[in-house]
Amino acid sequence: MNKTRLSLYYLATYLTFGGIGFMFLPQTMLSLLFSNGDYSDVIVRFNGVIMLSLGVLVIQIIRYQVSALYATTLIVRSIILITIVVLYLISRDPLFIALFFMVGLGFVLTLTSYILDHKASSADRMTNPTT
Repeated sequence: MNKTRLSLYYLATYLTFGGIGFMFLPQTMLSLLFSNGDYSDVIVRFNGVIMLSLGVLVIQIIRYQVSALYATTLIVRSIILITIVVLYLISRDPLFIALFFMVGLGFVLTLTSYILDHKASSADRMTNPTT
């Protein structure tokens, strides 16, 4: 599961730094992500706190190698990606396109790594069966 664990660094990075950015520079972050919507600083800052908190959790998942939660990160990001698409369709705010690609890239990295790790694990079990 080493590749999957490494792929989570991208997730931890954008959650942590994005969260800090949204907490302290909400309008700057929105403009960097091409937003054309009108969002209150309060809710953007609150979302930043949530992002930072999730980033800390992912860092702990990486740090303690909690491989049982690797698949969970994929499920959660699937829900987030679907929600981003719906929010884009409602608002037509380019922010959601930027977020989709950011989250989507991490999803693809983790999914690919997860599949490769499982194939390697299955091959190891086939060549080295335990007694």
